[in-house]
Amino acid sequence: MLISILVLSTTAEILVHGHRGARATMPENTIPAFEYAIQAGADVLELDLAVTKDDVLVVSHDSFLHAPTCKGPVEKAAIRELTLAEVRKWDCGVVPNPQFPGQKRIPGTRMPTLDEVFGLAKKGKFEFNVETKISPARPELSATPERFAELLAQAIVKHKLVSRVIVQSFDYRTLVAMRKINPEIRLSALFTNSTESYAAISRKAGNAEFVSPIYTGVTAAQVKAAQAEGLNVVPWTPNTTAEWDRLIEMGVDAIITDDPAALIVHLQKRGLRKR
Repeated sequence: MLISILVLSTTAEILVHGHRGARATMPENTIPAFEYAIQAGADVLELDLAVTKDDVLVVSHDSFLHAPTCKGPVEKAAIRELTLAEVRKWDCGVVPNPQFPGQKRIPGTRMPTLDEVFGLAKKGKFEFNVETKISPARPELSATPERFAELLAQAIVKHKLVSRVIVQSFDYRTLVAMRKINPEIRLSALFTNSTESYAAISRKAGNAEFVSPIYTGVTAAQVKAAQAEGLNVVPWTPNTTAEWDRLIEMGVDAIITDDPAALIVHLQKRGLRKR
């Protein structure tokens, strides 16, 4: 008897992470930026966390408040030295970012808390990729790794988002701590260029399910080897079609970009995305 076997070839959809929401278009790490990314169809909202003096998680890439991201009563201030009420005095939508001439100014925009960003979850099925901004070189600018992870885990559980949140960091101490606190929360190891294998980096980062290298250092061989180990490869932060195409051909799992709307359109044009 002749048995014929039909093999179906499928291409996994490349997911789109809106970097700091969509900072090519909106003030970074703000509610307007995240709402824009949601409306554009981003699969994941990428954001950064700092911790205030009163242990509130706020959404900021930098440990300091300063232009061009925010304008306030003084030229520069450390978030860890301010209460939430003091952070709220800064306007994070009034100063244009010279890196992104198309970025819209929205005066009166305040730095959101993580609770406020998690409150957007009801607007869709997208996920959150949350980075802990912490460095062993400047311990005074953050909570301890253990406290940072504890605060974040509490927020994720409170909002019932365990299945929708990825925690990422360059400082793997917070990832190791998070793994101990709640093993169900997925982790992502951020890094620049490295001579180590992606699998080795993952192991150092609490056996992270995701590896997130700077896009310029990614090779097809590294992607293939990492995926063979069951890892997801999510490069950051390419913003041009040429850069996106290079990563697409390598077969990465997702791309973190400042312009999620444009990347989604590009993937649609290439027949790599239906929506």
